[in-house]
Amino acid sequence: MYSILCRGGRCPLFFVILNEYMLSNNDIRNIVTHVLLEKDSQLFLVDLSVSSTKAGHKIIIYIDGDRGVPIDVFVEVSRAVSATLDEEDLIEDPYTLEVSSPGLDQPLKSERQYRKNVGREIKITLQDDAIVQGKLLQITADEITIGEEVKKETTERIIPFDQIKKTNVLASFK
Repeated sequence: MYSILCRGGRCPLFFVILNEYMLSNNDIRNIVTHVLLEKDSQLFLVDLSVSSTKAGHKIIIYIDGDRGVPIDVFVEVSRAVSATLDEEDLIEDPYTLEVSSPGLDQPLKSERQYRKNVGREIKITLQDDAIVQGKLLQITADEITIGEEVKKETTERIIPFDQIKKTNVLASFK
């Protein structure tokens, strides 16, 4: 059952209370972060999304690790997050929980992901929609350095994070 909180006769479409419980991404984020830290400090949350349908809620959690994530960890994290959600009664309606790693089609979202991929080929879409491709050489808090091939020569290019719209790791089949 959905109820909408209205003030002054205006009902914002983006503020929905689900069965008297506010389903907060921050609550879920905190739970996932806690579970990951208990499991292994090398694991980290990349992203999560929560959506609602007539059948219930769908929670998708993307995790990664500094040295990758063993397959059994996804099951363990899923069970631990689900148990905590149930114990804390955050979601009263039925829900589906998916825990996976971001695929190559998912852009890098955190500094840790960039650090993990130093030495790999990346494709960057800049804020002006220009495309840049090269080897990720270095990362700082404010920028990345890539080795970009220009006329068969590799030159270093520094790109501030505020100029990056998205970055994808390119598949290597070598």
